[in-house]
Amino acid sequence: MKQFLKYVFATVVGIGLWTLIAFVIMLVSLIGMSASEGQTASVKKGSVLRINLSGSLEERAEEVNPFAMLMGNQYETLGLDQLLAAVEEAAENEKVVGIYLEVSSAFGGGTPAMLQELRQALLKYKESGKWIYAYGDIYSESAYYLASVADKVVVNPHGVVDWHGMASVPMFFTDVMKKAGVKMQVFKVGTFKSAVEPFVNTEMSEPNREQVTSFLTSIWNQYVAEVGESRSLSAEQLNGLADTLMAMQPTELLLEKGLVDTLAYIDGFKDMLRTKLELKEKKDIYFVSPADLVAAADKKDEKGRVAVYYAYGDIVDQAASNPLSGNNTVIETMPTIRELQKLRKDEDVKAVVIRVNSGGGSAFASEQIWHEIQLLKAEKPVVISMGGMAASGGYYISCGANKIFAEPSTLTGSIGIFGMIPDGSELLTEKLGFHFDVVKTNKHADFGGANVMGLMARGFDTDESALMQSMIERGYDLFISRVAEGRGISKDSVDAIGQGRVWTGEQALKIGLVDKLGNLNDAVAEAARLAELEAYSVDTYPAPANFFDQLVNDQKESYFDAKMKSALGEFYPMLSTMQQMMEVRRIDQCVYARVPFMLKVW
Repeated sequence: MKQFLKYVFATVVGIGLWTLIAFVIMLVSLIGMSASEGQTASVKKGSVLRINLSGSLEERAEEVNPFAMLMGNQYETLGLDQLLAAVEEAAENEKVVGIYLEVSSAFGGGTPAMLQELRQALLKYKESGKWIYAYGDIYSESAYYLASVADKVVVNPHGVVDWHGMASVPMFFTDVMKKAGVKMQVFKVGTFKSAVEPFVNTEMSEPNREQVTSFLTSIWNQYVAEVGESRSLSAEQLNGLADTLMAMQPTELLLEKGLVDTLAYIDGFKDMLRTKLELKEKKDIYFVSPADLVAAADKKDEKGRVAVYYAYGDIVDQAASNPLSGNNTVIETMPTIRELQKLRKDEDVKAVVIRVNSGGGSAFASEQIWHEIQLLKAEKPVVISMGGMAASGGYYISCGANKIFAEPSTLTGSIGIFGMIPDGSELLTEKLGFHFDVVKTNKHADFGGANVMGLMARGFDTDESALMQSMIERGYDLFISRVAEGRGISKDSVDAIGQGRVWTGEQALKIGLVDKLGNLNDAVAEAARLAELEAYSVDTYPAPANFFDQLVNDQKESYFDAKMKSALGEFYPMLSTMQQMMEVRRIDQCVYARVPFMLKVW
């Protein structure tokens, strides 16, 4: 028996030691992998920049978490910042001769304005005289919108180009909540403020239908005009093709109608590239990735600096701690204020561009960030570059800048305020059997009643409802005052174009909500001009999370986020926002300046 126990103990110790050694080796390897990412890459003569259109397009490239990759929890994203920098470098770098857009069926796209900015960069790149080839088995509409700039668009002989138009299909939960015994109490200012509609209506209101029709038509017309110019097709032709649902048509029709140039399998396409590069048959093509090309670029290091600060995601008082929040990026009040304070105090930073891509969120948080931006503006120029969306709270924090730039398809405006608080009295008392009583010293000491799992145990009474509506109206008056002050127009004029209405950048320029149509580079150039800088370098903020920060936080969150999104599908955004509402601890945190979170453009 002693001999048996000795062997068992030795085996356990051996396994433990081997596990420890293996872990140390893996850790050292992963740290080496992480460190190597910061090394300068080399680019060979005759290189082709390969842009793999797969995954989703986000504002910034994320640092790869090696542990998450090993565990299968790293999900592919494309950083717009990195792609724009790579395309610009490809135009200037003599060793890069062309761009290959490798279209994947897994490309999730991005907001129309983000795609538009990348497409503009590809068009500008072509001014260098270099070429772009695109190949894919299945082109989503977003992927085709980008690929249409290519000198040669190639599709698999049995492939698909999904050209069908745009639609917005909101979901409504009013009857579902009614069956559960929950009623949403809504307080708002703004005829077009439609974020509340999924909880109180069963269909779109006419004002909401009007605004969605307006901005969808604006964006689609931009797509048609841009694709038409690149492919020499009229708007009538492209709309006619969209009406036939091209994804269901024979692939040969894509060639016949001029949407693509050639049908080929991937090996045939690679032969086309070799011919273009004047390479011998079967000779390897040297591809370079966006990350490596950016890493190899010469960096300017001028004393005068323009800071680009990225503010994207929901605007929140404090980042949520629930599983549904995942690792989604947010604009959190205090971290954002601290970063802006650093930029204000940094004497080397002569101007700041704030890149805003947000549909808003907390009205209180938006006001605090607006105030900090005004302090920054008092000391150095501040220019806003609007990304896919800078609406409601996103517009609130933008409106006081020296200049505002937007893409034609940016969604902006939505100047309005609302409050939503779930009344769960029927669920709690009639369905679940909870009972409540109260002793109070003053009339409104139990304002809203008990809070159970984020649900009110009773609905607001008449006086409480009036108080809530009054607070919302004060919030709206403050919002339009900020806009009036920042844009130099009257409050009445702001109210007329406000009321929660969403506008595209193209429309916003005409009504004075933005100053110019342009991209991030245009905004940077304007900031430098305002700061009277002839030579300058550009730095980006905030700094991305490092390897060890991700090791502690990111892996668990990305796992939960992916699993929840996969399981809940279309319900995920609604439940995520509902969870944020249920975490509210103060009544002022129930006041929102945001666009409809269920807004989805197909």
